[in-house]
Amino acid sequence: MKTFAPTLLAVALACSSMESFAAVDLILHNAKVYTAEPGQPLQQAVAVEDGKVRAVGNNAEVLRLKESGTRVIDLDGRVLMPGFVDSHSHAVMGGLELAAANVNTQLLPMAELEQRLREWRDNGKARHGDILSVGGLPSAYWSQVAEFEQRFNQGEWADEPIVFVGWDHHTGWANQAMLKRAGINAETVKALKGEQLATIGHHEDKRPNGFLADAGLDPVLAQFPQATAEQLLEAGRAALRYNLSLGITAWMDPAANAAPGEPLFDFKPTAQTVGILPVYKAMAEKGELTAHVAALLVAHPRSTPADLATLDQVRQQFQGLPNLTLPGIKIFADGVPEFPAQTAALLEPYKNSKKYGELLIDPAHFGELISAADNRGWLVHVHAIGDRAVREALNGIEQARKDRQSGIAHSVTHLQMVNPKEFARFKRLDVIASMQLYWASADDSTMDLVQPYISAMAFQYQYPARSLLKNGATISGASDWPVTTPEPWKAIYQAVSRKGPKGVLNPDEEIDRETMFQAYTLNSARTIGLDKQIGSLTPGKQADLILLDRDVFQVEPEALRDTRVLKTWFAGREVFSADL
Repeated sequence: MKTFAPTLLAVALACSSMESFAAVDLILHNAKVYTAEPGQPLQQAVAVEDGKVRAVGNNAEVLRLKESGTRVIDLDGRVLMPGFVDSHSHAVMGGLELAAANVNTQLLPMAELEQRLREWRDNGKARHGDILSVGGLPSAYWSQVAEFEQRFNQGEWADEPIVFVGWDHHTGWANQAMLKRAGINAETVKALKGEQLATIGHHEDKRPNGFLADAGLDPVLAQFPQATAEQLLEAGRAALRYNLSLGITAWMDPAANAAPGEPLFDFKPTAQTVGILPVYKAMAEKGELTAHVAALLVAHPRSTPADLATLDQVRQQFQGLPNLTLPGIKIFADGVPEFPAQTAALLEPYKNSKKYGELLIDPAHFGELISAADNRGWLVHVHAIGDRAVREALNGIEQARKDRQSGIAHSVTHLQMVNPKEFARFKRLDVIASMQLYWASADDSTMDLVQPYISAMAFQYQYPARSLLKNGATISGASDWPVTTPEPWKAIYQAVSRKGPKGVLNPDEEIDRETMFQAYTLNSARTIGLDKQIGSLTPGKQADLILLDRDVFQVEPEALRDTRVLKTWFAGREVFSADL
């Protein structure tokens, strides 16, 4: 065990002498306590009072705060950490998908996929009104578009609208019955221009082949019947239970003013566009929201500063609710790079199409929008996957920094490809890198559907965690659930190893586990605007804690991914306990 910081003990002793404090409710001791305070060594014990951390220190000093009504728990040397914070999670959508048909990125033989669809049709899991839908398809399926066309446009499926949605939620395939319902035909394709043509797959005569990406997928998803308020509320509850079981006590929901199925890539918000915010409001008002939710509002990529007033009208409807904040906006700068979508915006063209991908924002005016949001005190969270999108996102934030030094934590998320010229800009502009490092794997997606089509430079710097870290960037942990699993320990393992079924994805970009612990605690708390309240174990912050089943400081990297959370506390109250 490391030595203990006298500063924390001094605070504990000072607090114990203040008459204004009530009795300590809970003491957790005989543990390895990771506080997430920078430079702070491991501690042994935590005292909790009225939902907040009263003291952190060694066993003897913290146990001295025990009073007659204090509950004392011996943790038997286990690791205790702050609750994890996910800086990018579509939790309510994830809750809906927990009960829906999903292949969970399995690349099944086409005949087996068809049989699964039959089973899910019959048991109702694939049914959305009269539409059949299956999610979680790996991008490798999109090389089999011809077989999708042959298999699902005839026979028993000819008149059934069918949609297969990719794991990334940016791509999908729809049969002719579904395309007809969505109004997508050859005339639709003929009206597309430039990079937009990539959003609807088509034959030479412009007939759609069923493949859809980004804005091309939106009209299909818009045909789905809206989930009822009851269904959304149960999805929110299911998402909360699942997150707490994973030790996640806070998350940023980056599209909270959009309901499932709404067209995010051409989203035109109004004051009445409230999406899933009523779900969080209902849970908060019922006292059920035992997690912090930082809900962002999606702004159209080409919004003007004047458009922010509309979003503010939405924000005002959801103020003052316990554990719910609305700290800012989210903006899409581009799409995804996997073949055949290739909608991520690149600095060098895709080798096959010679196109650069679609930049959704207007570089000439994006900085004005970011600065206007910054001036309102709002954080901005930008989806940027391609290296050009990352550059233009940083350019926009740079404009806000030139206009004022607000100290607001803006962030860029995904960051699949980052040009080295951008590495040092993250620190200089105080931009947080919100990274889904579970994706940093040598797998079918990166090796087969991305590498052959992009430049060697872009491929070398896929998910460049170490390069960003060496240049002083702050990395926060994120999942993008339900795009992929929200399990933090799988992401932590992937960041440390970068191993996949096809080798190692640039081992030079591996980062250490302690950096990831910081990413999922204090760094993510700052990303969602709550680092003064949560993210580390220090006197005065809320007592959100998790107890682990293994010593994550000592186990081999492979053992990290299977780490289990034994208990989760939110504001000092136990909200999850594993079956032991």
